[in-house]
Amino acid sequence: MSKHSHENDVAFIQALAELLNKNELTELSVVREYGEDDSLEVRVVKQATVVAAPAPVYAAAPMAAPAAAAAPAAAAPVAATEADPAAHPGAVTSPMVGTVYLSPEPGASAFVKVGDAVKEGQTLLIVEAMKTMNHIPAPKSGTVKRILIDDAAPVEFGTPLMIVE
Repeated sequence: MSKHSHENDVAFIQALAELLNKNELTELSVVREYGEDDSLEVRVVKQATVVAAPAPVYAAAPMAAPAAAAAPAAAAPVAATEADPAAHPGAVTSPMVGTVYLSPEPGASAFVKVGDAVKEGQTLLIVEAMKTMNHIPAPKSGTVKRILIDDAAPVEFGTPLMIVE
């Protein structure tokens, strides 16, 4: 334990807790060296509350009449991409865990909006990871059909962000 002021150590620990919450971290460990035989070792941990989501319930599809079988089969690929945007061939997914920003800075207009024509390599949005702003480019030229995330939303690796066709 430190030989220094207890109030300074408490303020330091409170600052670490605020840093933990502000950056959505779950654990933070720090060793603060005051001198040769004087240090403070702190480990701040936030317990994550796990909420079990109910399992999806799937209803059995009604049997189609043989004459109408061709129409539902043609609509199946569209329905699959509507249900899972990541399966869409024009899906732009997050290459990392972070926070998405649709504009270069707060209050500025978005990089792109639905209906915009984009060129390959054009910045679509930013994913902030560890205080680094990573510009996410369009993988191909096309039109922005859907924006699947909100500004300042947290994303995981592989999260579908936009559809560009």
